[in-house]
Amino acid sequence: MKNNIKKAHCAVDYAFQRIGGKYKGRILWILRDGFLRYGELKRAVVGITPKMLTQTLKELEADELIVRKVYLEVPPKVEYSLTDTGKELIPFISQMRSWGEKQMSTN
Repeated sequence: MKNNIKKAHCAVDYAFQRIGGKYKGRILWILRDGFLRYGELKRAVVGITPKMLTQTLKELEADELIVRKVYLEVPPKVEYSLTDTGKELIPFISQMRSWGEKQMSTN
């Protein structure tokens, strides 16, 4: 996706093109503590379809925010974790989470 990003009008626009969407921030947040397998991610991201999870993981991997590690074993094993660039986003996602909690409690 990094190569497919439309011309950003500003840095905020660029950032939201890479991490915006319904599930990307949630997946990044869930992966903050380490690696998870596909099935674990599917259970952790409530409401996501398998097709959408696969598509979102591919986009995050293309943007170099997560890494996909494939183990050559039977049954196949795949793990997802944050890259260093993805880890840089966690403090900002944490701040957005705190803001969201505050807003939800006032409404």
